Amino acid sequence: MKLIERNEGYMLTEDDLIRYGRQILYPSFGQEGQEKLKRSHVVVAGLGGLGTSASIYLACAGIGHITLVDCDRVELPNLNRQILYCEEDIGEKKPFSAARKLAKLNPSIKITPLFERVTEDNVRDIIGGAHVVIDGMDNFETRFILNSACVAEKIPFIHGGVYGLFGEITTIIPGKTPCLACIYPAAPEKKLKPLPIFGVTPALIAILQVTEAIKLLAGFGNLLTNRMLYINGEGMEFTIADLTKKPECNICGGSKLQ
Repeated sequence: MKLIERNEGYMLTEDDLIRYGRQILYPSFGQEGQEKLKRSHVVVAGLGGLGTSASIYLACAGIGHITLVDCDRVELPNLNRQILYCEEDIGEKKPFSAARKLAKLNPSIKITPLFERVTEDNVRDIIGGAHVVIDGMDNFETRFILNSACVAEKIPFIHGGVYGLFGEITTIIPGKTPCLACIYPAAPEKKLKPLPIFGVTPALIAILQVTEAIKLLAGFGNLLTNRMLYINGEGMEFTIADLTKKPECNICGGSKLQ
């Protein structure tokens, strides 16, 4: 995991102290925590329901550099859950539409839009230098590519997945926790295509992903490491299951990384 090192060029300004004042008041966080966020680089991979919600709260929290990655354009069926877009954005490239909105929300941060499909050939260039990668994908094929690259680059990967009113989230720390391939040796069978989804489900999971990212980057609190949180919105049930590394995992080597 990359350390967030102190750098005088990233000291908080007077505007920062005002903008982030309410979170700076939190005793475990303070100005030092805010400075760490300002020095952080987070990649949001996928700008659908998860990624758009996550990127808003990353920007609001003061993450200094956010990279937005997606290869799709805005479509009408996106608008029940992908909250950075509106009807006038239909047809626009998602990363550029999202970046424009986030720049208005918080002009003091750096936003890098990338209109690219994540592949095995480009993934390490996309995530290189990041401190955290947020999983906003809608397919396991690309998630596995990101997982492998994050393990190789030792970058924390915050996984989130949604279906209807159901969701899941875990925080993967290479060398310390099971990777996504330990948890899912193969992609789960697709139930329906397109998947049914309510907008509230990715919003809820994304907010938890950002909560994990803030704690991880600032260095306080307990993370959802070695655990998967499952949310059943229909029954309003929240369940945590323990996760274990698989020594035979061909991505992280399971216990070999300890």
